Amino acid sequence: MAILAVLRHDEGVRLDPDRLVALYSDLGEAGAEQVVCRAMEELAGRLTEIQRFADDGDIAAMTRSARLLVKVAEQIGMLTFARVAGDVLRATAAGDRAAQSATLARLVRIGDRSLNAVWDLRDMTI
Repeated sequence: MAILAVLRHDEGVRLDPDRLVALYSDLGEAGAEQVVCRAMEELAGRLTEIQRFADDGDIAAMTRSARLLVKVAEQIGMLTFARVAGDVLRATAAGDRAAQSATLARLVRIGDRSLNAVWDLRDMTI
């Protein structure tokens, strides 16, 4: 009888709280809240776009969305999210469809965790 292995995808996310603190310091509470909320909406939208473009085989559009995702994620300190989006870009540029698919699935998992982590961090600071 064969024994199946169960893979657990329990990877932590890394946030740079100093970037959020700097935003709040530079923009004030209301300004930082606007920036973070817009960034979170943008990231969620980009993540959905990237998945759709990948499913449609529109590599150019997927690449553009992933590059924008990296910039926005870095702006608010979502370092793991930005790094994994970069991994998707590298796999795509290499033409490795298996790696692209695997890193895209990882991006979705990390994206969900990262977005939740920023909301949790915001809740603690408000």
